[in-house]
Amino acid sequence: MKKMYDLTREETEKAVVFCPIEKSEDKDFQFAEIVRLCNSAHLEVEKIFYQDIKALNRRTIIGTGKLEEIKSFVRENAIDVLVVDFKLTGSQLKNLSDELGVKVLDRILLIIDIFACNAMSNEGKIEVKLAQNKYLLTRLASMQGSQGRFGGAGAGMRGPGETKLELDRRKLEAEILTLKKEIDKIKNVRAVNRNARIKAGIKNVVVGGYTNAGKSSLFNLLTRDNIYVQDKLFATLETTSRRMFLGENKYCILTDTVGFISKLPHELVESFASTLEEIKDADLILHVVDVSDPNYKRNIDITNEILDDIGATKKRIVVLNKIDLVKKPFEIHKNEIPFSVKNKTNLEELKTMIKNNLF
Repeated sequence: MKKMYDLTREETEKAVVFCPIEKSEDKDFQFAEIVRLCNSAHLEVEKIFYQDIKALNRRTIIGTGKLEEIKSFVRENAIDVLVVDFKLTGSQLKNLSDELGVKVLDRILLIIDIFACNAMSNEGKIEVKLAQNKYLLTRLASMQGSQGRFGGAGAGMRGPGETKLELDRRKLEAEILTLKKEIDKIKNVRAVNRNARIKAGIKNVVVGGYTNAGKSSLFNLLTRDNIYVQDKLFATLETTSRRMFLGENKYCILTDTVGFISKLPHELVESFASTLEEIKDADLILHVVDVSDPNYKRNIDITNEILDDIGATKKRIVVLNKIDLVKKPFEIHKNEIPFSVKNKTNLEELKTMIKNNLF
């Protein structure tokens, strides 16, 4: 009997990570981020290898000596996956897979895989499938056969695009066109709704920020809703909008969106264009920050850079969330508010800030 892979089952695979390092001072941040990404894809990181980006090998990205070191560790510890925190070509993926005898994921495929696991709505699945197809299209010829001997399960092989290595380029291109048309329909519906809201004078506030900062928890608190919340990266992909009452007969529409991360793959930015338009056209952005994260200032910079790139409004309130977990004093600047979703600290003050920024 043919074995079926259950997408709802969380299988953990053993992985090693290779990180090309551009600046030594960013090393700890890069390591922490890629490990969290791996954990969100149900990968257990056994060891991190790194190398100066100037020493990279064009054929495999990894220098010859470092590759031998990784190969020895993979063999001795029964590793399932190598994750490379870098954008790889199809030939580099294949060369590394052939050298090590394990499945190889680059940063883009890892993030797409996490999105594939978390896409619940029809729109989310279409967007993820488009991102997977775009990724595969540019690598199809050189990747052909490189992953097949490792089966169709686990990280990098999940979601609606898991059988695409068997499709020829023409079929893949045709499916990309079909998916783009579906997304265009979604964008048109969103545009109609947005125009109707604007004509009615209803303000739209978007909850944004670095992934896993507590955006959905804040959304639930402000709207008294119960949307999906989980302590992992990109747990929320779906755009959800609810009415939020601000007092004095005033209300707005509050929208929860996908979180951000450093070096967000352009395949996902393009595929999630309709979702990102909600952020772009917002009247106000609640920029949620996990202030208990040692790298929270870096996360603020990453989010601001992405928001600026997509042309989002400069009207932003920075919600310094999770102050209940912070033991040391921290700086508070203009348009920032210390907050705790758990303890509802400064809840009324935040609502007042929102109202004052909108009306």
